[in-house]
Amino acid sequence: MIPIISVVGRSNSGKTTYLEKLIAELKRREVKVAVIKHHHHDFEIDKPGKDTWRHAQAGADIVCLASPHKVAMIRKTDQELSLDQVVGYIDNVDIIITEGYKQESKPKIEVYRHAAGNEPLGVKPELLAVVSDTLLYEDVPHFQLDDPAAMAGFLELNVLNNKTSKDDCYV
Repeated sequence: MIPIISVVGRSNSGKTTYLEKLIAELKRREVKVAVIKHHHHDFEIDKPGKDTWRHAQAGADIVCLASPHKVAMIRKTDQELSLDQVVGYIDNVDIIITEGYKQESKPKIEVYRHAAGNEPLGVKPELLAVVSDTLLYEDVPHFQLDDPAAMAGFLELNVLNNKTSKDDCYV
């Protein structure tokens, strides 16, 4: 089973910036990482006029683009897929990190910046850790925004290497 951790926080809290640093640190440690970004609106990743776009416009329900180095799949859906359904498409990684999905019942890392001027989400009891410029909770592990190595070590110890005590992280 692949562990799933959701990185959550209010808009402009620094989630994406922090994730960039954390992913780079995990990769430095040779951890295979998948990331799922949750988006509340429709999006377009294909380019109008390109072959795959034309295939989709012709009515294909799934369009795949494959090269020697990458594979991309665009699949039409009638409704939003659950996180577990999206995860079903992912294999051959050590951890799946989501950005968003704060409503899903997965372990969460909350990113919070006091300077952003928002309140913390307070997603306890699913809160695995907090990344912040200020201490939010005494009973939850706290990490600094500029220290992704500490979080990577925490994930290695508590999620990647200790699968028996973190069963709720898995699909």
